[in-house]
Amino acid sequence: MWVLVGGSTLESYIKFLNNYSDKFLQYIANQFELIILVTVISLILWVPLGIFLVRHRKYAQKVMTVANFIYCTPSLALFVIFMSIPFLGIGRTSALVAMVLYSMMPLVRNVYVGISGVDKTVIEAAKGMGLNKNQILKKVQLPLAMPVMFAGFRTTVIMTTGMSTIAVFIGEKNLGQFIFDGMNRHYMEMLIVGSVSLCIISLVMDYILAFCEKKMVPKGLRVGRN
Repeated sequence: MWVLVGGSTLESYIKFLNNYSDKFLQYIANQFELIILVTVISLILWVPLGIFLVRHRKYAQKVMTVANFIYCTPSLALFVIFMSIPFLGIGRTSALVAMVLYSMMPLVRNVYVGISGVDKTVIEAAKGMGLNKNQILKKVQLPLAMPVMFAGFRTTVIMTTGMSTIAVFIGEKNLGQFIFDGMNRHYMEMLIVGSVSLCIISLVMDYILAFCEKKMVPKGLRVGRN
């Protein structure tokens, strides 16, 4: 039988998956549930805020300063801060609030920068055609800003995937539990299964988002990726 990482065999990994299949599937479901919740709430909150800042630029610097401060705060520290708030406590609520706030910077910044970067001559041409502010936003600014906005969305999703793993420290149950339990118990199969599964999830999600970008954003407007 093949010997894999840490002297474990393929048979030992199969045995682990058989013994922990229920937990494995539940952790994957929890991981995706948290990622989807954070992403949806973040889009609902931060995209409109970015649009608001474009129209009320006097608030932009202050909001960006707050967003940057949150983004520069270590994620684990942010989790602990919200966990210590009585009505949030240990568990998903604290993780959700912290991750949504963490998503503020990439989404608000990219929406603001994307829309602000639309050529003013294009906007003037749209005004000359009789379009009002809302029509210009919907038909001109948002489509042209889509590449930058989508890049922020893509960053948010991948960042959220990584942060959700650390959320196990405050009571969330997902694949991160396998990683930290595996390290504490020196259980190589548990550690590797958790780590590899998370890597696969991140790669698959990035691939799906790249595919969506190709479908949604015209080729000439896409933001380059290494």
